[in-house]
Amino acid sequence: MREQAVRASGYRWIMLVVFMLAIGVNQLLWISFAPVTGDAAAFYGVSDLAIGLLSLVFMLVFIVVSIPASWVLDTYGIRVGVGIGAVLTGIFGLLRGVMAADYTWVLICQIGIAVGQPFVLNAIAKLAGRWFPLGERATATGLASLAIYGGIFTGLAITPMIVLRTSLPNALLIYGIIAAAVAVVFIALAKERPQSPVGPEERSLVLDGLKSVFRNRGFLMLLLLFFIGLGVFNAVTTWIEDIVRPRGFSMEQAGLIGGMMVIGGIVGALVIPPLSDRSKKRVPFILLALGGAIPGLIGVTFATSYWLMLASAFVLGAFLLASGPIGFQYGAEITYPAPEGTSNGLLLLAGQVSGIAFIVGMDLLKSPVTGSMTWPLLGLAGLMALALLLSTRLKESKALSS
Repeated sequence: MREQAVRASGYRWIMLVVFMLAIGVNQLLWISFAPVTGDAAAFYGVSDLAIGLLSLVFMLVFIVVSIPASWVLDTYGIRVGVGIGAVLTGIFGLLRGVMAADYTWVLICQIGIAVGQPFVLNAIAKLAGRWFPLGERATATGLASLAIYGGIFTGLAITPMIVLRTSLPNALLIYGIIAAAVAVVFIALAKERPQSPVGPEERSLVLDGLKSVFRNRGFLMLLLLFFIGLGVFNAVTTWIEDIVRPRGFSMEQAGLIGGMMVIGGIVGALVIPPLSDRSKKRVPFILLALGGAIPGLIGVTFATSYWLMLASAFVLGAFLLASGPIGFQYGAEITYPAPEGTSNGLLLLAGQVSGIAFIVGMDLLKSPVTGSMTWPLLGLAGLMALALLLSTRLKESKALSS
């Protein structure tokens, strides 16, 4: 079937919007402690690392749940799979708000929300492949990724404001009510598939798909790139307050610096994936994204001026975060007919594994005297340079020329 003969359903945009809401609120609940690490540690009477664990647990749980979540998505579909993730986020998000004064209960609720995360995130390429024609799929994955960044931005920028004006428990309760409302909206509006398919849907079984992707050299290279790039993003966002605190920046400034990184990601996700669709190329834009992110990371490492820090964070986000949606779609294309949930989930899984290693490593390697994370950040910059070098060996997706 030629792409121009496909008549895509208008409902695809409603599906994308409710899916984006489910993604955004899950990421909001993940990152909500990162910009208020110091205040949260004081409130609960625990260490900074214990607060970091509230974010780190998402990556630990992802490792365990990612492949089963992909199996559910590929076996039972988007409405059931993402619905599970949205409901878990809503229930445990609301419970976290109610029990916000108790660190142990908050940690338990974080684990519950974390179980829902892969059911939502692993569906990005699957939803794009089922509801959108080929020429719109990188755009659709870009918009879904924009929801990730929007949720993270809200958590980073808004949480310090709410905490300073009210309290940490109030912030968690507000977020819990929003999460419960989003779960209801998703269940009410989500549909499994359009009435008319937008392209071939024949995909291999999940276990067969796993075997095939691990024999695909291009996908293994992409897996390594996600291991580095997504790990860097997870580590920097988790420790954003600890990164900037030794240079004299306040909690609100830390939140806005992290928020600026995500605003850059939103701009990048709106601009770069559509350009990839129009040019029918993926690899040059992956190279552009990785290359552009390195100067931003160097700036975040050394900037002492607030405005230079904001600019560096914007550049880092604009390029690094824009590589995600293109990578998801590229992975789905080069591993066809493996299920999209399988390729999508494995890429995210790589970033969660590295995120754990990078987060713990940054805490261990920071200066014991000043708390500075300059040397760990330089190590991450070196890994990004390695990722850029490796990306030059990627081969273009054949799906775009067929």
